[in-house]
Amino acid sequence: MRFSADSMSMQSTRTPRTWASAACTPISLRSIPGAMAEDATKTVAVDINPATREVATGTELYTREVAMRLERAAPELRWIFYAARPLPGVGVDVVVMPFSRMWSQVRLPYALASARPDLLFVPAHAIPFAWTGNALTVVHDLAFERHPQAYTAAERAYLRLTTQWAVRRCRLLIAVSESTKKDLVEIYHANAERVRVVANGGGEAPSIKPAPASRLKAIGVEGEYVLQVGRVEPRKNQTAALAAVERLDDVTLVIAGPERDASMAARLRASARCRVLGVVDQPMLERLYANAAAVVVPSLYEGFGLPVLEAMSRGRVVVTARNSSLPEVGGDCALYVDDPNDPAALAAALVKATRDTDAGTARARKARARARTFTWDRCAAGVAAVVRELIS
Repeated sequence: MRFSADSMSMQSTRTPRTWASAACTPISLRSIPGAMAEDATKTVAVDINPATREVATGTELYTREVAMRLERAAPELRWIFYAARPLPGVGVDVVVMPFSRMWSQVRLPYALASARPDLLFVPAHAIPFAWTGNALTVVHDLAFERHPQAYTAAERAYLRLTTQWAVRRCRLLIAVSESTKKDLVEIYHANAERVRVVANGGGEAPSIKPAPASRLKAIGVEGEYVLQVGRVEPRKNQTAALAAVERLDDVTLVIAGPERDASMAARLRASARCRVLGVVDQPMLERLYANAAAVVVPSLYEGFGLPVLEAMSRGRVVVTARNSSLPEVGGDCALYVDDPNDPAALAAALVKATRDTDAGTARARKARARARTFTWDRCAAGVAAVVRELIS
């Protein structure tokens, strides 16, 4: 699996155990030695299944990074993780239930019915409709409401239904930014006093060594380039980024991330000024960051904006949009455009980012310092605090 550079920085102090259940028979925590001991310890079940996916984008990364740290953040609680396949390195007991089809709405609630934890924590949005116990989830964004054209009708219907259910069912909710909290209140009429904002991590200094610079040439990346990291889709606005780069001399746009919109990726590849790399491994991503003249994040909407934070932590100057959550992350360390669909404004900001080296060096120092305030340890501690509110 491909995750961020810091994904293995925190380990449990005890030896984790993994139990596998039969395909249609979930294992009960009552049959796990010590899992449901008769004491006052509260048990928290955590759905970590998104973290087992082969390619990790924002939600999958969040699930893994937070899950790895929960036991240390709240050692007085008993944490039991559920997944469709094993997830090495998490440091906590994992109950493995094969088959991921209809995971959150069928497999997981079937297991929880016999386990009866004190709280179900779902880091990736969807609380099972069949679960009637105490629950907590994280709302990462409402992009399906702000930019519905980027989703199929079925996707929109499911996301709306699960969001409505979470707002109605959960006594408390976690939002990853003030912007996402505002959206929850405006669109779903959530009670603002019941929404806790816990910012994502990802600002730690990278611990994985970059790939050799020679590997860039092997994948067609040469000369000066601007980097954009994220899924290829209209909301990420790579088309505007390319239009801006094409106004500059001798600069290429390099895009790294899954190709959600294949036709858009094909149109981008048709330009001689663009390299669409698809998913790259972590050492290659570190090399791309290290050699980039600047990083551009011209998104139309972000629930948090992890690429901004990742770039800042690596000392890159970031050009981004003044919308949604992006200013919450970038602070006064990023260069902003008011209209991310304006190629001229983006180009002017990129010129400033790549040509003003003295100001860029000072900005990079500030960016690194600001990024260090957004850590996964701090995020996990914030999640643990909300968990304690719910089960105390």
